[in-house]
Amino acid sequence: MSFQEFTFPVVSRSLGLTLRDADLFTSASPLPVRPEFQADIMQNAGLARAIDTEKARSEFLIAPVLLELHKLLNRSFGLFSGVELNADASRGLNGVCDFFLTRETMQFVVTAPILAITEAKNDNVRSGLWQCIASMVVAQMLNENAGRPTTIYGVSTTGTDWQFMRHVATELTLDRQLYFIDNLGKILGVLKRIVQT
Repeated sequence: MSFQEFTFPVVSRSLGLTLRDADLFTSASPLPVRPEFQADIMQNAGLARAIDTEKARSEFLIAPVLLELHKLLNRSFGLFSGVELNADASRGLNGVCDFFLTRETMQFVVTAPILAITEAKNDNVRSGLWQCIASMVVAQMLNENAGRPTTIYGVSTTGTDWQFMRHVATELTLDRQLYFIDNLGKILGVLKRIVQT
């Protein structure tokens, strides 16, 4: 079993998590969005919806948003895609992450601390929550093993809908707000807050 196979309530019970919800990012300021980037994303959204696969949504929506953030923040964080994280395979705490961000800018090797995990889904964000939560636990364990404990953030996203969450110790908080791609500045603002926290 890998973290891709976690479901609710297995994820909270087997990983010893307390789940709650809160308004995590209502105070995050939107970032200005370049008009040409906004137009590209809106065009890409139509294409991603028509194809309706995780790969299409990941390539046409999620990766461009993360790359835009990387550019806006002067490449001040590491950005990884399709890399395996392994903390404890015997407990299912291993698997390939769609995307994750690190504090260090080195791209040749993953260096703790890991800041955020992004799980891509093609149907709805809820289907990716439990997998994302399990991968956040893996990231936290890897950070602790490296002596770099930190709060881990996550997002389950279809590329058009973004559901953020936060993991601290044994508490997992789901953001009450769901952010949509037509509010791209806010999504980028939340991601900036996560990277700079």
